[in-house]
Amino acid sequence: MASHPAPTAAAEPDPPTASAEDLLERCAQGDRGAFVDLYRRLSPGAYGLALRVLRDEHLAQDALQEAFEQIWSQSGRYDRSRSSARSWILTIVHRRAVDRVRREQVERQGAMAWGAQHREAEHDVVAEVVELHADHRRVRAALSALTPLQRQALELAYHRGLTQTQVAAELDIPLGTVKTRMRDAIRRLRGELEGRR
Repeated sequence: MASHPAPTAAAEPDPPTASAEDLLERCAQGDRGAFVDLYRRLSPGAYGLALRVLRDEHLAQDALQEAFEQIWSQSGRYDRSRSSARSWILTIVHRRAVDRVRREQVERQGAMAWGAQHREAEHDVVAEVVELHADHRRVRAALSALTPLQRQALELAYHRGLTQTQVAAELDIPLGTVKTRMRDAIRRLRGELEGRR
């Protein structure tokens, strides 16, 4: 009697591709794999939307990163009976992009106003030196309020003269993370310096 080969486990058929709605609900349960799948599926269109609003690749990447951080943290708020996952996600991306446009405008206007306000033709050299020493103390104190990661990014950029891309390569972290750290650090410095006047 001929012997038959031992049975092997039948290959499991690939599960059908989960809908974006299912992936989003799995994100709400803390499923990081679902978040990765959701990002891969919807980030190209979301990036395109951010780029149309912002017209700048780096700003669009930042807005996309911020939006997906919000999507991950707020995925439990998604209600499939009210909208599709794609619409919900694109709404968040659009809001982030618009917020960034407004923030850029405010910062640009603030810088222009500051420049106009601080344009002085004549000044007292002794008073300037005293003020400079006071400013150095305030800056040192403000720098100590930063996190080590924020300080590290600023030091590489300002003391070593590296671009944000070079800082990302030096620290082996994504460019978006470098931009976020530097932006947060500068805001914190500004807040500290204004609070110490």
